[in-house]
Amino acid sequence: MPPSTWKEARVARGVPATDNRDMTSSPFFGRFPRFSSSSRLPFLLLGLTLAAWLAGCGDDEDGQLPKPVSIAEARGRNIGSTVTLQGFVTVQPGAFQSAIGDNGFALQDRTAGIYVKLEQKLNFGLGTQIRVQGTVDEQNGLRILKALPSQVEQIPGTQIIEPRTVRTGEVNESTEGLLVQVTGNVTQVFRDDSPYGYELFINDGSGETQIYVHLTAGFDRATLEALQAGQSITVVGLTAQYETQYEVAPRQPSDLKTN
Repeated sequence: MPPSTWKEARVARGVPATDNRDMTSSPFFGRFPRFSSSSRLPFLLLGLTLAAWLAGCGDDEDGQLPKPVSIAEARGRNIGSTVTLQGFVTVQPGAFQSAIGDNGFALQDRTAGIYVKLEQKLNFGLGTQIRVQGTVDEQNGLRILKALPSQVEQIPGTQIIEPRTVRTGEVNESTEGLLVQVTGNVTQVFRDDSPYGYELFINDGSGETQIYVHLTAGFDRATLEALQAGQSITVVGLTAQYETQYEVAPRQPSDLKTN
């Protein structure tokens, strides 16, 4: 899929249209809002409703969701495909709400990971085993699963997923949706992207990558502002995209450490 984003138009986030980073050919002077997939949204919502109804017709008598496929397989399915996935939570519900505009979460199995877009905030934490049915979609390039609360089922058993250690230059399409750990020197210091989040960049010599800190992840702004160019930090987070820029999005303050 082409590089894109789950964080969307900065014009819609209050950045002046004179900011060159936000200018596109859109008649609305900017990209779609960060939390919108595209103008297809009404059709996608209708599709979700129909998918939920059809899924209910085919459920087992005990009310459980259909047998899951691997997340890697689901990521390769066509847009609009209805799939059932099972894995462990790597990003808690609502952690990225300030930027994404929903209360979704991330899920990972032994094959891959994916962000699950969900409007309602559900009450479970990291490591919870979840089975979820939804529709495969792309949010401006980011492969996601769109689901309804009624399509989410907690499964007995927990497992805290350990992040995959990668080089900063390896934060790309191959790691999208995975929980990763990167270490590098700060190359671009704190930049305010309120009310959505904060940005900085690091590099371990293999290539620069962006660290995107969502306001709803609970970080202290002053701590981030204090990071200096050349300082070494280690970050755990979800690999995502923003336009042509791949990024690592930490989930909580303990995900960022200075070295």
